[in-house]
Amino acid sequence: SFGHRLEGQTEDGRTTIAITPARDGVEYRLFDASYDNVTIRPAEVTAANRASGVAVEVLVKGSFPDSCSELHEVDQQRAGNLILVTLTMRRPQGGVCASVLRPYRYYVDLDGNYIPGSYSMKLNDVSHPFVVNTPVAN
Repeated sequence: SFGHRLEGQTEDGRTTIAITPARDGVEYRLFDASYDNVTIRPAEVTAANRASGVAVEVLVKGSFPDSCSELHEVDQQRAGNLILVTLTMRRPQGGVCASVLRPYRYYVDLDGNYIPGSYSMKLNDVSHPFVVNTPVAN
């Protein structure tokens, strides 16, 4: 659910990570981050926040392909109900890296607020539709 974030290594063997700055003096090769699945989690819409919209977070689960790769940056663009997200990885050029899968989880807060409706988030050119639900009347 929205806001519930697991830290460290979890039961599924994934480590929660954050993007860290690149090391000075190291040249990197950049490429689209690989991922296994995405969970899009809007905050709860209430009568009080329905008009202004709610925050949306995305849980990305994936695996690094080797011992050297790491997340580099996340870039977002929004045009109405379409959100374009690019998540890139970096790997030192010329580095010798063990070929081992390293499972990770990464949380992305989408920019802006979202009113009830249907949306499409494209993460590295793969579409992930989601809905921000209208609150249920009591």
